[in-house]
Amino acid sequence: MLLFVDNLTNVDFSFLDDQRGLLGETWLANIRLHGALDQQGMVCDFGTVKKVMRRWLDEELDHRLAIPLRSPRLTLKEEGELLDIEWRYADSNEILHTRCPRSSVALVDTDVLTDRSIADWCIGQFKALFPDSIEQIELTFSTEVIDGAFYHYSHGLKKHDGNCQRIAHGHRSRIDVYLDDVKSAQQEALWAERWKDIYVGTREDILAEPEINGHACYRFAYTSAQGYFEITLPKARCYLMDTDSTVELIAHHMAHRTADENAGKTVLVRAYEGINKGAMVIARKD
Repeated sequence: MLLFVDNLTNVDFSFLDDQRGLLGETWLANIRLHGALDQQGMVCDFGTVKKVMRRWLDEELDHRLAIPLRSPRLTLKEEGELLDIEWRYADSNEILHTRCPRSSVALVDTDVLTDRSIADWCIGQFKALFPDSIEQIELTFSTEVIDGAFYHYSHGLKKHDGNCQRIAHGHRSRIDVYLDDVKSAQQEALWAERWKDIYVGTREDILAEPEINGHACYRFAYTSAQGYFEITLPKARCYLMDTDSTVELIAHHMAHRTADENAGKTVLVRAYEGINKGAMVIARKD
C-alpha cells in the first residue's frame, strides 16, 4: 500500500553547487511511504508522518548550508564547535570560505549536490524514525512554478532570534514590479539578473576586503545568539545593502532603487522570501 503527502513542507536553504557556487534554494518536499496496513487499516497516521518529517526537515536541512562531503572541491576542518569550510569554484580559481557553527551546516555524504542526492541523504536519516512496517520511503523535492522572473539569493540575519541568523541560508524567490500600476517584466528581469545566484551582504558586517587568487573579495562576519559566523566570497558574487536583508528591507531597497531609476513613476515592489510570503513597498521619486 502507498501513502503520499504532496507539498508536505518547504525548505529554504543554501548549498554548494558544482557550477554556480553558493546557491540559495527553496524546495517543496513530497513524501511516499510504502508498507502494510496496520490494525487501524493505515500505513501510517498522516498526523505522525507530517509531524516527524516536518520536524526533521526543519531541524536538519531548513536554513542550513548543505555541503557535499565527498567533493574534491571541498576542504573541511573542525575547530571545536565551528566548521571551517573552503570551496573551490569549478570554472575559475575563485574561493568561498566560511566558518560557522556545526548546527548551521548539513553534511551530505555525496560528491555532488542535486535534488536527488539530497533527497537520498534525507531518506537515509528518515528510516530510523518509522516502524518496521514501513517498507520503503520515497522523497522528492520540487520547485515552485513561477511564470516570470525569479532569483536565488543567500544571506544571514544576525539580529534574528531563530535560524535566519545563520550566515549562509537562502531562498528561490519571485519578484513582482509595477510601474504606475502596470506590471513591468523588464524591471523584474533586471532584478533577477542583478540577484542571480547572489549573496546579499550588509555593509556593517564587512570585516575585510581581501584579494584571493586575484579576485577582490568581501569577508562578512558577526556573532549572534548561535555563535560566530564568517563568510568570504568574491565581490562579483555579492550585492551590498546598507541595512540588514530582511524581506521587508529588501522590498524597501528594491522599490526605492527602482524609483530612483524611473523618476516620475509610482513603483510597487512585491519581494518574496521563498514561497507565498514576502513584503510589499510603494515608492516614487519626482
